[in-house]
Amino acid sequence: MLMIISTLGSGPSGSALFVLARRIGQEQPDSFETMHVGDDGALRDRFIREAGLAAQVAAIIEPALESRGFRLVRVAISGREGKTVQVMAERPDGTMRIEDCEAVSREISPLLDVHDPIAGAYWLEVSSPGIDRPLVRPSDFVDWAGHEAKIELKEPIEGRKRFRGVLEGFEAGEIRIEVDLDTAGHNVKGLPVGLVADAKLVLTDALIREALRRAKKSNEVGSGEARAARGSREED
Repeated sequence: MLMIISTLGSGPSGSALFVLARRIGQEQPDSFETMHVGDDGALRDRFIREAGLAAQVAAIIEPALESRGFRLVRVAISGREGKTVQVMAERPDGTMRIEDCEAVSREISPLLDVHDPIAGAYWLEVSSPGIDRPLVRPSDFVDWAGHEAKIELKEPIEGRKRFRGVLEGFEAGEIRIEVDLDTAGHNVKGLPVGLVADAKLVLTDALIREALRRAKKSNEVGSGEARAARGSREED
């Protein structure tokens, strides 16, 4: 069963998310509630980066996330419900459970308190990328090959800035995507990753099934690790 989570602040529209929110700069009990939630190293580096204040926050928290086995997807800062800092993160396999959101929140909250990049009180939201997730690493286009995506470029190629089609992977610095070029029919295009302004998956039945399959597999692995840890403690 797909559970959709949100909070007093909401995550990006159109996504099923796990979200954990926390008020920073004001004493308040922590809570979350149910509602709407070249080489291998280079392939896994983010090519879409934040600007301004969001970039400062990303620079502070990204090393800490990586040290705990998580990957930063993106940071966004909005003004609704006061001021909200949205941190989207995931495990290397693309999954993110509620307990993972809690762990990330506990890890980065003290860092933001110490570095204090944002004046005044604000909400911190930690969420999963959602099903129709942003694609921010070259490896994302490999991991989600076979699924539909929308890509917007910073400048046009052959008169087009927006492309929608089925991902074919990533090769030689280019995103491979099969698109319908009207009279030319379906063709696989190579889009230079350096020109990409925004990219995300398109919500389809096939994508939902695959996301649920991956989430189930991740939960089974997590349950197995927990049982192994309990057995080890009992032996001690």
